[in-house]
Amino acid sequence: MRVAPLPLLLRSLSALVPSLPALLVLGFAAAGPVAAQGALFSARDVDQSKFVLVAAPIGDGLRAQLNIYEQVSDRRPCFSTSGSSPTRVEPLLGSFDFTRICSRYMDANGYSLRVGGSDLGTMYRLSVVRQGSDNILLAAPGRNQAGPEVVVARTQGQSDGFLLFVPEPGWKLMRRHFGDRALGHLSLYRDTWPGQEAVQPEAQAPAGATPSSLAPATDPPAVGSPATDPSASVAPASPLAPSPIPSTQAQP
Repeated sequence: MRVAPLPLLLRSLSALVPSLPALLVLGFAAAGPVAAQGALFSARDVDQSKFVLVAAPIGDGLRAQLNIYEQVSDRRPCFSTSGSSPTRVEPLLGSFDFTRICSRYMDANGYSLRVGGSDLGTMYRLSVVRQGSDNILLAAPGRNQAGPEVVVARTQGQSDGFLLFVPEPGWKLMRRHFGDRALGHLSLYRDTWPGQEAVQPEAQAPAGATPSSLAPATDPPAVGSPATDPSASVAPASPLAPSPIPSTQAQP
């Protein structure tokens, strides 16, 4: 049996099923996008006292980057701090072999942004920006990415050398996990975006209370009142405006 050449066979299939490419595209679309990082990884609490977030100077000291130091073992101190507003950090781990004693996270391979269940390492970058007499740790969307700019931490003052970052309210460190396995990656984490905190739930009814017992005792409305007169005009309640997502612009 003689088989037709491959190009001729492909042309014949295209003629028989002209919509085959479109069907393939629809099939891939129905499969859905690749799972987000938030679905692959989880974040778990760490002992915050074992870590420091540091604005570490680069080159001539006019710029800085985020370093995170972790005290893994108590055999030797990994860092020391002094002063306040700003607090200076002495990275002692640079003066000895800190294997199994300290951990150091110096770039996006070691830390990233996470809000709620979403890892944002591929969408957001963390950078140290000098803002007046302060340094801020700014989370900003990457190129061609949409989202607010958010201040994660501040040094609360300006000075030479290594300075301690103080997290803004709601921000903390968590460790990335894959299943039950702890990874060597930290998340700068917040439950929600600033200004988008969940509304407090209504107070729960006391145990044993029934709807009728909780309803206030009121007299029936008078005849002609808005409750009984359909022609009465009642002003509609004004809707609550949604809380905007704040945007922090870093000063040069």
